[in-house]
Order: sequence, then C-alpha cells, then structure tokens
Amino acid sequence: MDHRTGIKKTLKDYWGYDDFRPLQEEIINAVLAGKDTLALLPTGGGKSICFQVPALYQEGICIVISPLIALMKDQVANLIKRGVSAVAIYSGMKHTEIDRILDNCIYGNVKLLYVSPERLTTELMNVRLRQMPVSMIAVDEAHCISQWGYDFRPSYLKIAEIRTLLPNIPVIALTATATPEVVKDIQEKLLFKKENVLQKSFTRSNLAYVVFQEEDKLRRMREILNSVPGSGIVYVRSRKRSQEIAVYLAKNKISATFYHAGLETERRTEIQEAWIANKVRIIVATNAFGMGIDKPDVRIVLHLALPESLEAYFQEAGRAGRDEKKAYAVLLHTQEDRKKLEFYYQTAFPPIADIKKVYQSLAAYFQLAVGSGLGDSYDFDLTEFVEIYKLNIMTTYSSLKILEQSEWLILTESVFRPASIRFIINKEELYDYTLRNRKMESIIKKILQNFQGAFNNDVTFFEGKLARILQMELPDVRKALEIMVQNAIIDYRPQREKPQLIFSQEIVSAKNLLIDKKMYDFRKKRYYQKMKAAIAYAERPVCRNQQLLSYFGETAKKCGICDVCLGRTKVSVAAEDFQLYKEKISGLLKTAPQTMEQLASHFAANRKEEFLLALDFLENEKFIIIKNGVIRWK
Repeated sequence: MDHRTGIKKTLKDYWGYDDFRPLQEEIINAVLAGKDTLALLPTGGGKSICFQVPALYQEGICIVISPLIALMKDQVANLIKRGVSAVAIYSGMKHTEIDRILDNCIYGNVKLLYVSPERLTTELMNVRLRQMPVSMIAVDEAHCISQWGYDFRPSYLKIAEIRTLLPNIPVIALTATATPEVVKDIQEKLLFKKENVLQKSFTRSNLAYVVFQEEDKLRRMREILNSVPGSGIVYVRSRKRSQEIAVYLAKNKISATFYHAGLETERRTEIQEAWIANKVRIIVATNAFGMGIDKPDVRIVLHLALPESLEAYFQEAGRAGRDEKKAYAVLLHTQEDRKKLEFYYQTAFPPIADIKKVYQSLAAYFQLAVGSGLGDSYDFDLTEFVEIYKLNIMTTYSSLKILEQSEWLILTESVFRPASIRFIINKEELYDYTLRNRKMESIIKKILQNFQGAFNNDVTFFEGKLARILQMELPDVRKALEIMVQNAIIDYRPQREKPQLIFSQEIVSAKNLLIDKKMYDFRKKRYYQKMKAAIAYAERPVCRNQQLLSYFGETAKKCGICDVCLGRTKVSVAAEDFQLYKEKISGLLKTAPQTMEQLASHFAANRKEEFLLALDFLENEKFIIIKNGVIRWK
C-alpha cells in the first residue's frame, strides 16, 4: 500500500473523513519523508490531524509537546474514543503514575504520548525516551518557543535538547499565529536541519471582520446577536463579567451561559457539551475557553473589549465559521477600552523590587529554604497567596509571569485531579464496621457497587457523581468520607483543581535573584508594540482582513465584506481634502521613511481618522509601501 492510500485509509478508519483539508496531505507527506516541517494553518485548519495521522500510520510512538494541560487531556480523551492508545504526562502527577505511563510507552502499544514541556527534559524522561521506539516529535502551539511571539514559554526552548537524544527523528511544529520573524525563530530554536514551511493562507473568505466604536456595548451586542442567528461566543476580560453578560442576555431572551477557569471541571464540561450540542446558543467566556473545541457551526464570535494582541484576537475570532459558511467576527470597543489596555501594559511590568518581593513571599509560603525546591511542584492558590502576604493581585500575577520568563519557575493552568479512594481494611473488618455504623452502610455499598477494585487499588471518581448516586449533598458526602478516613477505613484524597507552581531552579536569596534587565526591556517593548497593533486594528479605517494578514506577513486584496469595505465606518475624506493629505504625506516620506506614529504626529489629533483613511487610499493605489511598521513613498 502506498503512502497516499495508507494515510487516507487511516483518516477514514479513525476520523471518518474521505479526504484531507487543503495542505494537510502535503504536511503529512513531508513528515513521512523525514523532513523537519513547520505547519502554519489558521484556527480551524485541522492542525492535529497533521501529526495524529502519520503517528498512527507509522510504526512507533509520537511525542506530542503541548503547553496546555486541558488541551492535552481533551485530545487524549478524543483519541481514546476513536480507539487510539494515547496518554499524557504533565505537572502535578504522582511519580508512580508517570513511571507506569512511561513503561506502557516502552513496552505497550501507545501511539501518542502528550507531554508538557517542563516534564519533557526531566532525567526520568530522558532515560525512558532512549528506550522508546519514537517515530516523530510534534510541537503544538510552536509560537511559544519564540521570544518574538505573543505567548513565550522558556520551557519550550529546552525542546531542542531531546533532538540530541533522538537525532534522526523528524520534528513537526504547528501554529495558527506566527509573524514572519516568529516563523524564522521557530525553525532556528527547534534546530531544523533545513528550512521547511508549509503555510495555508490566513485568509478566511467566509468570515466578515467587523469593528464598531460603541459606547452602549450591551445594546449593540443584543442587536447583533438578534440579527445573526446561530451559535456564538462572546469574549470578555473577567470571570465576573462573563456571568453578568450571560445573565443580561438571558433576561433579553437570548439563550446564554458562561464559562471560565474558576468553575469546577464537571460544571465546565456540562456547559461546553450543552453549547456544542446547541442546547444553549451563546457562551460568554474568558480566553480560557475555545482551545481545541471543534465546533464548525459557530456563526459569530463577538469581543466586548480590545484584545491585548492581534495573535490572540485572530485565534479567538477564527473559531467562527469553520464550516466555511458565512460567519462574523465582531469587536466592540470604546476609548475607555484603550485606556484600560494601556493600564494593563503598565501593570504587566512591575519594578524589579516588587518581583523580588513576590519571589521571597513564595519561598515563605511554601516554607522553602535557600538551596531547596529544585523541580518541586506545588498546588498554588493565587488568591490565598496575595491575601496572606498583602500583595496586589495584578502586580503579583505579572511578577510570576516575569519569574517564569526568567526561568525561575513555571506556573501552569489549573490541573484537575479526580478524587481517589481505597479501602485499607479487609472485607471482614469492613462488614463489622458497617454493623457498628449503620449510617455509613449505604454509602459503602454504593461505593463498592460503582467503583470496582477499591480493595486493591486507588480508584478515581468524581465526587459530584457519587453525590448524585447517593442522592446526598456534596458537602455531606465529603464529610462522610472524612469520617471513614479518621476511622482508618479508607484512604481518600479529595478532588482538586489548582494551578501547579514548579520551581525551575533552587531557591536563592533576593540579592541573588537575577532578572535579565535587557530581556525585561525587550519583552516590555514587544508587549507595547503588540498592544499598539491591536489598537490600530480597531481604530484604522482600513480593510480589516488586509490589516490582519499584513500583520502576519501576507498581502491581500480588500475583502469586500468587513465594515470598512462596506462603508459602515463613520469616516470619509472629500476628494479635495484627500489631495491635500496626499501632497503633505508625499512631502514627508520623500524626505525619509517614517513609522506610523512619526507620520501621524504631523497631523492634528482631530484629523487622525481622516489621515488614516487617506493613508489606506495611498497604500491601495500603490503610492506607498507599509512594511514592518515603516512607511515609504514608492
């Protein structure tokens, strides 16, 4: 059987699809030919298929590196449903559990091993990788390896280390958001033997990008959702806001629910499944929602605030219209939003002294002495931490991110661990216990009926499910289990869901905590540039699609379907005024190329929108070239 027939059969057998989407087959063939490959596909372009199909088609195991634990767990669960042997290793897991999984990867029939980057380079992993029949390495969300990118993760830089252990194994890197400089950086950092980029155009011809400056956002949102039928996502900045907006929509007879990372896993799963099944129409969410969700019929994605970066916006907006039918990506903003974004920028880079204070407080919080802590993983409750040490929560969170980027620690998203139970007495002793404790008898019987093997092993379970089986309130179930622990009947570990904080280096004193000032300043500058690009996208009356594609290094014609192309922006320039703008701009640019800010400084603030529109005309008529933020007269 030739490759083409084989991979198409794999696709059909496991996914039920008759053919690949554009570029998927070329990417898979490149990997099967042993080539290091960077795959650039827009959100919804089917990135996971590009490594899952060759992983199943070939002999051996595929190592998949992903920064998001929730996404890893979702992908593993979906693969298992399809009959694929897949496992995941991430922070917060017990050593014995990791050891068992790695044994299965060596001696079993595991086809895909998902691993978080910080777990990839441990000594245990390095030893076991040498023993595994590895067929390929897949790096998901590959933009995280680049300091030029929008979600840099230092742990990603260590991925290249395993290439020395597996020198002849091809790497496939995948991302939906990468500027030209990030594309180059990814290949360099992953030690590509030869540059090899396969890219599908980021153009989404069915997706209309719409931006409105609107003071009464709630009214406008309601009008838009009433005029665009079908499923939708509304993105907001805070957990509290997600609940408020969902309640508002429900009061206005628009079916809606809310989603954020603070909800318990079972509740999040219920909400997500109800929305996917179209039992609820609109899901109001923070940016914690959407990654890995395969719902093709989303008709609208609406943002109620300016995004921090165009990378994040492009990824979230791209969740609309994956079925290639008409869909809308709408952004509502005000001048107040711009001020908030600029405030967030200021708080994202606290003084070095504040960062050191947060670090010292962490050592005290976990009771760690200087010289200890290396590689240790802890449950971390940020709210509790800032309350104990009287810290500002925004400054603290920003400090943690800088400590992470400086490779002192790693802070993961919340890791859900189900409850576990094991009986630590024999059956005869348990029978005697039930005779003496009749209130516990029904609980014990239900546990034995529903959770097999609890006498021999730790059995995991969902506490909410047990409460429903027993027809009891959850706090009462937990109390009963704790009583049995006190009576030495069971070993019970409650379910937990907290972020994991891992120390990448030994604890040091504050004076020895080194923060690279040059890199700190570089990241601050990059953050500012990304923020300004996001603001410019919203405020410039230039084809939205052209703006987005230009940012990602792609040229495009006017889309014809955004608010600007349809003439729904409020700005227009009379012909005689346009000629004046043209003469002034040409005079300035013929002297020397200028940045947008430099050029704009020569025009009155109340003429800004007209200036930008004139600039758009000049670009479309090929009078000027705008590249990497610099404007030149042709």
